[in-house]
Amino acid sequence: MRIAQSVTAIMLLSFLTVARAGDNPLLGTWKLKSFVREVLATAERLNQLGEHPNGYLSYSSDGRMYAIVSAENRVTPREFAPTDEERIILHRTFQAYAGTYTLEPGKVVHHVDISWNESFTGTDQVRFYSLSGNTLTIKTAPAKSAIDGREGITLLVWEKVEGGN
Repeated sequence: MRIAQSVTAIMLLSFLTVARAGDNPLLGTWKLKSFVREVLATAERLNQLGEHPNGYLSYSSDGRMYAIVSAENRVTPREFAPTDEERIILHRTFQAYAGTYTLEPGKVVHHVDISWNESFTGTDQVRFYSLSGNTLTIKTAPAKSAIDGREGITLLVWEKVEGGN
């Protein structure tokens, strides 16, 4: 009898997880297509990571997420261990963090528990999103840029990764 109850409980929990996963339009992995920063004071729009930045964003059904972005044409160190100068350039052209997330219609909050920049760790990063087919557009809340320190918003366009892409 206890085995049957345990199996029923496991099946019910599995069903609820799948049902919640089905309600989450962000589930899966997304590849970065563009990263445009808009400076609030001047309305200047910048491709701070180049015309073709690299990156991935992933949301899983267990409530975890990660985001990794890097500039195009990053410096390749001359040796396996970068020089201090190379390390500075690499640091300036890369951002990454991971944590949990909560989802509302049109809004996702990333609860950061590990980050490339320790000042992000322990923060909540508010993002506003819209979906059109396999394209996810994310707009950040106004914040200072980690690249130039100016207040602005960032618009990131992502494409859903299907299969082995």
